[in-house]
Amino acid sequence: MTTPARLPRLDHIAFGGDYSPEQWDREVWAEDHEAFDAASITTLTVGVFTWALTQPDEDTFDFTVLDEIIQRASDEGRVICLGTGTGALSPWMARRYPDVTRTDYEGRRHGYGQRHNACWSSPDFRRLAAQVAGRLAERYGSHPAVVAWHIGNEYGGRCYCDLCAVEFRIWLRIRYGTLDELNEAWNTTFWSHRFTHWDEIEPPSALTEHWRGPGYTAFQGITLDYHRFSTDNAIRQFAEEKAAIREHSDLPATTNFMGFYEPLDYHRWSDHLDFASWDNYPRAMDQPWSTALAHDLMRGLKDGAPFWLMEQAPSVTASRDVNPVRRPGVMRLWSWQAVAHGADSVLFFQMRASRGACEMTHGAVLDHSGRRDTRTFREVAGLGAELGKVGDAVLGARTPARCALVVDWDSWWAVEMADGPNRLLRYMPTLQEWGRAFWDAGAQVDVVPVTADLSGYDVVAAPLLHMIKGDFIERLEQVVERGGTVLTGCLSGRVDEDDRRFLMDAPGPLAGLAGIRVAETDAADPGLANRILFSDGVTEGRLVFEVLVAEDAEVIARYGDDFYAGEPAVTRRTAASGGQVWYLGTQLAQSGLARIVRSALERHDLMGPYADAAGVELATRVAPGGERIDFVLHHGPDPATIVLHADGTDLLTGTAYAAGSRVELQPTDVLVLAVGALSRPRAE
Repeated sequence: MTTPARLPRLDHIAFGGDYSPEQWDREVWAEDHEAFDAASITTLTVGVFTWALTQPDEDTFDFTVLDEIIQRASDEGRVICLGTGTGALSPWMARRYPDVTRTDYEGRRHGYGQRHNACWSSPDFRRLAAQVAGRLAERYGSHPAVVAWHIGNEYGGRCYCDLCAVEFRIWLRIRYGTLDELNEAWNTTFWSHRFTHWDEIEPPSALTEHWRGPGYTAFQGITLDYHRFSTDNAIRQFAEEKAAIREHSDLPATTNFMGFYEPLDYHRWSDHLDFASWDNYPRAMDQPWSTALAHDLMRGLKDGAPFWLMEQAPSVTASRDVNPVRRPGVMRLWSWQAVAHGADSVLFFQMRASRGACEMTHGAVLDHSGRRDTRTFREVAGLGAELGKVGDAVLGARTPARCALVVDWDSWWAVEMADGPNRLLRYMPTLQEWGRAFWDAGAQVDVVPVTADLSGYDVVAAPLLHMIKGDFIERLEQVVERGGTVLTGCLSGRVDEDDRRFLMDAPGPLAGLAGIRVAETDAADPGLANRILFSDGVTEGRLVFEVLVAEDAEVIARYGDDFYAGEPAVTRRTAASGGQVWYLGTQLAQSGLARIVRSALERHDLMGPYADAAGVELATRVAPGGERIDFVLHHGPDPATIVLHADGTDLLTGTAYAAGSRVELQPTDVLVLAVGALSRPRAE
């Protein structure tokens, strides 16, 4: 369990986004706020990149412009999520204190430039960042318009400087206590690596343990610990700013995450956040299951509590080679999908398009002309009106999921730096495939860490659970003992928390639970498939092929090709309690994976009512008072006719629907159905 979530106190879904009026003349500010009124904008995120403005040199603080921005927003009746400005260094800081900039993976000390460019080990950066956060909190912490703190911005990357080397050694001393323990954990008798002094340890980089790239390391244990250290180092810096804020303000604080972001383990952050928030910039427009899964991850960071959607593009992103515009209705659809999965805010980057620099082509609520007759502005204003109709109906509402998808950054790092059996088997694509199988089946899913309480779930899926830590196996056993279903698969159970192989048959501690052992493991290029033969059908497996021995499990499918044709590929163990454990020895094609996931869901009556309606998503939130809100969203390219699953009133239109009625959904259509106590139309 993490510390309880504490969200900003609002009586509506926060609607608005990043606003940087310091880039424009005061005359533009008045135009902006008139437009914000027209679009029902309630919330502005300000000050995210104002450090050079508010602190032009070490001895001077000038809050004149920020005072005007905040007071103007307050006078207009809007609330503020206030940034600390520390997501980008000021030029004077890098000149006066060169240690504040990073050294990259290839050993190059960076000069001043870009953003996300600070070394979290630098005492000067840490001191100055905490200082400015404290000064901001002292000045604005009691301002009635300020409702939350936005610390830093999109924490990311890693540094490999000498200061980080020193901090890494301190971190290792705390973790291991002695060099003997460290040498044992890292298996340093290999390649004459036994360390006899802490100062001999260097950050793993292109100059030390790595070759070809960050995923190629001679010592997985060293690199794994550096990844963990880098996350903890970022958290420490965040916590120092938060502590400085707490001296003057008790308002909730967050930082904006980036979905499934490999460099930093977001689960390690969870106790330090008052509420989770993230920036949603999908790379593909036709993968709604991927975005849904990221929303579910954010919700899971605080034990299922709502989160904030801190940024999304109202029209078009920037910084990619190709940046297609959002098609009509898509921004609205994606916004409601966020709310459906637990967001208590819908915020954009950016409110007005930047005049210059790299994000001047990024979409905005108001483009460079400031026009209000653009398609983007009309869609934003329409969404604002709809959110106003829903009011506070979903605030604080949670998702009643009975399925859990386990995500573990340690396993992610470990399986992708393993020097075999197949580097082309990647953690995130695998997770997305499993997430899609649940999404297509209409199941409500929580994305949870290996430390999560599993007692409320009937189905627990743990794909590529490469690393086994703590008491997780015992908690999986408890799921099975009470009749639940566990699903896992290839390359799971291979290493311990130090990334050392278990001295037993694979899948290590999972073997007894799954009732199998792995006799040997084959690998192939992506273009080579092996037929997977079920009793009533055929699918394909790719990349990795574990030849299973079913010791206490039923064989569900067998390999169809190569020298192990006829050997088990998929098994299912049924315990005395009736609980089941599925083990997938290969990367099944989506059709094969969907078959198994649906079998597990059907066993627990967890299939969604629209599982066979392509592109139609049903997501449910239950308000603190017990009222249920069902969101029906159509992501498909063609109209779909559904038979409605429940009585309810659409909060967006006031239309009352009866269960069993046929409803035709056009692409991007959304229904927000109040079910039960909230079935009456809400007053506008």
